[in-house]
Amino acid sequence: MAPYLDTVKSFADVPITDAGVDTVTFLEAADGLVGLFDVLGSAAFAVVQNDLRGNIAKVRTRYEANPTLSSTLELLVENEKGEKKRVATEGLMWLLRGLSFTCQALQNAQANKGEELAVAFNKSYENTLKKFHNFVVKGIFSVAMKACPYRAGFYEKLAADPNGGPAATQEQLDAKLNEWLTALSGIVTRLEAFYEKGGHSKGL
Repeated sequence: MAPYLDTVKSFADVPITDAGVDTVTFLEAADGLVGLFDVLGSAAFAVVQNDLRGNIAKVRTRYEANPTLSSTLELLVENEKGEKKRVATEGLMWLLRGLSFTCQALQNAQANKGEELAVAFNKSYENTLKKFHNFVVKGIFSVAMKACPYRAGFYEKLAADPNGGPAATQEQLDAKLNEWLTALSGIVTRLEAFYEKGGHSKGL
């Protein structure tokens, strides 16, 4: 088995067509991102993982109930538009926010090699999720980010082969992680624009 990023679906492998972002592979890649918090190894991030998992489940449930109308995320949202409760639309909206938080935190870490993860995650929180959270949730996230592992330990775990084989080099890890994050950022930006243009977050 290869290091972590080789064991999960990459956002770089999620098909995007004129109809939108492929739902099934996007959810697979999102599952992989949730597992990344296990690599971080801090129980404090359980709140983030649980939130991501819950929102992935909402989107997946909608897809499984209406697969032909939900082959892309955009179609899924469009086809839920007339319903009284748009559970999947709201779930995807919050999922995108959580993915954006994680993506920007890791991009910060990649861009600033001398910075600890707690700093990278804190900067990202300020830019992404903080404005949507109340006082209590802000406190929970503050605790989580203070409990970030040391940068060196996290990257070491991310590069390690769980079967005891050779670890990925820093260059290999950087290349894979940057590809993964660039693709994720592109998908998030695309869907945020879609929500904005269609007014899909109104009333949620």
